[in-house]
Amino acid sequence: MNKNDIVTVEITDIGVSGEGIGHVDGYTLFIKDAVIGDVVEAKVMKAKKNYGYARLMKVITPSEYRVEPKCAFARRCGGCQIQEMSYERQLVFKDQKIRGNLERIGGFTKEQIDAVMQPVVGMEHPFGYRNKAQFPFGTDKEGNPITGFYAGRTHDIIANTDCALGVEQNQEILEIILQYMRENKIKSYDEKTGKGLIRHALIRYGFKTKEIMVCLVINGKKLPKAERLIEKLIQIEGMTSITISPNTRRDNVIMGDSYEILWGQGYITDYIGNVKYQISPLSFYQVNPVQTEKLYGLALEYADLKGDENVWDLYCGIGTISLFLAQKAKQVYGVEIVPQAIDDAKENAKINQIDNAEFFVGKAEEVLPEYYAEYEREHNGETAHADVIVVDPPRKGCDETLLETIVKMQPEKVVYVSCDSATLARDLKYLCAKGYEIMVCRGVDQFPQTTHVETVVLLSHKKADSYIHIDVEFGEGEGKIPVDSIAKRAEAYKPKEKVTYKMIKEYIEAKYGFKVHTAYIAEVKRNLGLPMYDAPNAVEELKQPRKHPTPEKVEAIKDALRYFAVI
Repeated sequence: MNKNDIVTVEITDIGVSGEGIGHVDGYTLFIKDAVIGDVVEAKVMKAKKNYGYARLMKVITPSEYRVEPKCAFARRCGGCQIQEMSYERQLVFKDQKIRGNLERIGGFTKEQIDAVMQPVVGMEHPFGYRNKAQFPFGTDKEGNPITGFYAGRTHDIIANTDCALGVEQNQEILEIILQYMRENKIKSYDEKTGKGLIRHALIRYGFKTKEIMVCLVINGKKLPKAERLIEKLIQIEGMTSITISPNTRRDNVIMGDSYEILWGQGYITDYIGNVKYQISPLSFYQVNPVQTEKLYGLALEYADLKGDENVWDLYCGIGTISLFLAQKAKQVYGVEIVPQAIDDAKENAKINQIDNAEFFVGKAEEVLPEYYAEYEREHNGETAHADVIVVDPPRKGCDETLLETIVKMQPEKVVYVSCDSATLARDLKYLCAKGYEIMVCRGVDQFPQTTHVETVVLLSHKKADSYIHIDVEFGEGEGKIPVDSIAKRAEAYKPKEKVTYKMIKEYIEAKYGFKVHTAYIAEVKRNLGLPMYDAPNAVEELKQPRKHPTPEKVEAIKDALRYFAVI
């Protein structure tokens, strides 16, 4: 295969970044914008020895999963990688992405993954879900200010004020800013020269409160004739906060280190469930409130708090998960490196009248080990213990020092919330090698139309199923046990083996010759009134509906349950 070759190829797989994968005479091609099932014409742009990258020229035979994108810029824009794929297939792709990373990076077997994996939680309306958007500003060929999003893998701005993933108010706000810039000859920032004023516009929207924040990131300290802009913006219903954030650095960091209030207040408020949060321009806050409520609901469900637990929430941000947990826990300790976020977390605790949450500024990989060491010093060698530890790290995952301390503290449960299933798999491999086991794993689609997916995992500390105390006297004679019969007597006291979903699946496949899904087993157990333990939500209704087990499979499952003495 050579550069500039034109080939016809069938797309048979999807890469982790959403690109189509096809093969020509054994040679692998990665083709952006191609959908699994497509037959396409593609031009080879880069050719390696065994694989290459090609540009989609035209779709010869469209896939059954191909749909018309809602946004006209979907293919060019770097924001949506898979908008041309049906939403049902997007969820399958994200499920496979998590599974693939768990297998390749985590080293877990397919059987282990099947036993704990639950269906990805999708959205009913997978557009217009973002409560936050950051729009870069630039200049077109005629010298006019423009805003939109970067084209894929570039910093070339595609002029578009109406992003399909954002709220409808974004377009009106952006048009007002552009008009203000034109009328007052305010120039966009130029990355190449370092000149110009307006770099980005940050817009936040409270889905429940309807409050709106606008923050302009500027290459300077002042915004000329700001009152003219303010006059227009405050006419928009819900406008609550207008600020500027100075950023004169020559790098790719969007926000400055601080912000200044131009009008209103320096924050908006919004709710996740019944917990109210105060959100500033610099606050980290999940961008999809509908799915965030589901995500945090799963984290709370997995923690299964009874009211007497001490919980650590690492990488706590503004306390979003911490305050959720504090409603059910005895005490919650939150750790976050950003001082502003900790200030917000403390304020959010006050707003919600939560007094059992304490927050610390610092790196989680430093704060927790220091706390552990100090506790041991102050308590004469007694080690610190946590009942539950929740981690929600950035994409790089958890530092090994932090994981080591988590293991030392021996929490009964670890709830791991991840935005990158690759680093998640790496960290799960470490924790499972140190005495933990995965009980349940589930993806939550926080970012429809993109390749990203959140994952929440429950890990439990391994413990013996039961303990046996036996008093014996060895030797010959009445009441004594001959040495050669010890093994036989011990076998009689052996604890009953825990029956797993894997065991049930293997029994059915061996006896009946067909496979059954974990969800089918869980459904039968539920109908029989049996506890499901590691798959409590396996039969939750999916956005892509799952068929119920056939009578044949129901009977096979019941047979297996009888065989293992479950019923």
